[in-house]
Amino acid sequence: MQSLLIALLCAGTAVDAHRQAGSTITVDLSKTYQTIDGFGTSEAFQRAVQMSKLPEAEQRRALDMLFSTTNGAGLSILRNGIGSSPDMSSDHMVSIAPKSPGSPNKPLLYAWDGSDNKQLWVSQEAVHTYGVKTIYADAWSAPGYMKTNGNDANGGTLCGLSGAKCSSGDWRQAYADYLTKYVEFYHQSNVTITHLGFINEPELTASYASMRLSASQAAEFIRILHPTLQKSNLTTKPAIACCDAEGWNSQAGMLGSLRAVDDMLGLVTAHAYTSQPGSPMNTRHPVWQTEAADLQGAWTSAWYSRGGAGEGWTWANNVYQAVVNSNASAYLYWIGVQAGNTNSHMVHIGNNKVEASKRLWALGQWSRFVRPGAVRVGVSGAGGSLRTAGFRNVDGSVAVVVINSGNAARVGVKVAGAASSKAWVTDDTREIGELQAGFADGVASVEVPSRSMATVVLYPSAGGGEAKV
Repeated sequence: MQSLLIALLCAGTAVDAHRQAGSTITVDLSKTYQTIDGFGTSEAFQRAVQMSKLPEAEQRRALDMLFSTTNGAGLSILRNGIGSSPDMSSDHMVSIAPKSPGSPNKPLLYAWDGSDNKQLWVSQEAVHTYGVKTIYADAWSAPGYMKTNGNDANGGTLCGLSGAKCSSGDWRQAYADYLTKYVEFYHQSNVTITHLGFINEPELTASYASMRLSASQAAEFIRILHPTLQKSNLTTKPAIACCDAEGWNSQAGMLGSLRAVDDMLGLVTAHAYTSQPGSPMNTRHPVWQTEAADLQGAWTSAWYSRGGAGEGWTWANNVYQAVVNSNASAYLYWIGVQAGNTNSHMVHIGNNKVEASKRLWALGQWSRFVRPGAVRVGVSGAGGSLRTAGFRNVDGSVAVVVINSGNAARVGVKVAGAASSKAWVTDDTREIGELQAGFADGVASVEVPSRSMATVVLYPSAGGGEAKV
């Protein structure tokens, strides 16, 4: 009799799960798109120095917020700025060779301080404490003595490139050596730089570190940088990235010239300032959106009020546009932790305390559950107010992101071979909070609140563990 009662209760649960599901999202594991490299941020321009001055407990809270996969956003990519300035005044990133040797034919005068504007400390924490495996080192400019304007700021071009002759000589090889040496310094400090960029926003002249390069000049330099890296003693050669253009469309426009060095290029990178990701780029390489932020608004930690540029809801959808509609393999917000009353960062420093914005948790709804190496897969069955995306992780789990712009909706999620599920939500009152999820007959059932972002994870074995298939 007891067995019969249990069977009836189980059957009732299965019926209820299907009845409550207003729509069922079906995941098609046979339909695959891009591989996800991760989600991340930067502590460049001495933002890492600001973090290092916090009390030790707040330092740990800040690092947890960024990188922890249990109580933080679980970010998996850190973007470092390769310094070019002669000093650390203001927020300058000091160069590893701040003084000119007098000629490009003389050895560079390296002055490695074991800190790199405190970026090395953040990198070591990310790698060794939190298991981050992807470190992207990117230069905003070559040192001033290598450039046409004699300054690492205010534009100028690398001496020796086509159309950029200098009385001091040709500094192209010296700059390639400089970048390689930076990677070697990190390697000696037990941090592997996996991706290396030599230019940032090459179409922009700015009052801070900046350098102008055309697409053809970038390709010309890659022909020098690539063999320099290959000849180095580095056991792991970083993939060459290019070119961190100001906008998605600007970077797409550079691809034609870069095809001449396609075999030397490992990664295409773009920002989202002058144009947001709108469609996939025509390249065989992974494409990362490496810098985006609300640079105009005052600091806010809000999820949603009116859909403002700095609100978490806005950034949940910005990432969706890049990853799902534009096939981006990574998405990075500009700054992680910073003081100052702007939205350029996700974690605010004030009175020696840190406060997370909902932008951080929006990014975390992706990063905590869509891990490096995940493959985006097909989804069907939802529509209307629901935006959905599916990913199969390396461990066999399947993460389904649901962004609901309408009223609360009961949603079913179906994946072949699933045996259990869990779900998490971010909205006005929760920050990657666990969401009650039913599971029966291979279908997870969750109530996705209005104006929220939920991530449902389905596991191939009972118990919600990270089982492999």
